[in-house]
Amino acid sequence: MQANRPDDKALVARARQGDTDAFEALVRMHMGAVYGHALRFFGSREPAEDVVQEVFIKVYRSIGSFDGASAFSTWLYRVTRNTCLDMLRSGAHRPVPVDPMEVPAATEGDLADEVVLSTAVEAAMTLLAPEDRDALNAVTLFGLSYREAAESIGVPVGTVKSRVFRARRILIGQLDLERGGS
Repeated sequence: MQANRPDDKALVARARQGDTDAFEALVRMHMGAVYGHALRFFGSREPAEDVVQEVFIKVYRSIGSFDGASAFSTWLYRVTRNTCLDMLRSGAHRPVPVDPMEVPAATEGDLADEVVLSTAVEAAMTLLAPEDRDALNAVTLFGLSYREAAESIGVPVGTVKSRVFRARRILIGQLDLERGGS
């Protein structure tokens, strides 16, 4: 997701005026990032789907208060992150623990390599510390700059950089990408 899509500002402005088509376009543009973050947070489809629904209900209800001081994606990331944390605190959903030995290895020579790698990446993501996964999601899924991610998470920029670096190193090692694996 790009942090500063030119369409976002115009769509948000129209949605703030009650244009449901504009809001629907925002949902379509950003649903993948919200779902991806929630899926990585909880490790299961059902709570991720619940988060998507809850996030866009919250966004719809409060888009009038979005002041545009930050990019829409930054605000949406905060809403998504807080919704995940709220659901976790309420006990509505719990992250699914993953055994590192059960993470599928990517195979070579098959047309399904991309699907296998994607599955392996999602499984490997669940092995990351929550704060590392959170920082990586902010930067990769929501397209936030390190500065925007730091402001959203409430930590210094250097902390976000180190968390993203650590997450990438773990993923590279887990997926065996350093030696030219898939």
